[in-house]
Amino acid sequence: MTTTVRLPPRVEQALATYCLEKRRTKSEVIVALLEERLLGSAEAAAELSAFEHAQAAGFIGSVEGSRDTAARAKKLVRQKIRAKHTR
Repeated sequence: MTTTVRLPPRVEQALATYCLEKRRTKSEVIVALLEERLLGSAEAAAELSAFEHAQAAGFIGSVEGSRDTAARAKKLVRQKIRAKHTR
């Protein structure tokens, strides 16, 4: 169902900033807030899947690590692939 809401500029800016920081869409944030407000925390939480719970907790998404960690992982993957495909 589509619903249109007019937001004051300060609220719209705060929403946009929050969405960028949390890497969530405006729709996801608004739906979660409405469910929490209208259905209560327990009911809203019960409707979320395990993936959505993990995503909301920050376990799923981009990994904040150093480039060094990524470079080591990339090197290890290359070594494993070469070892598997050598004759």
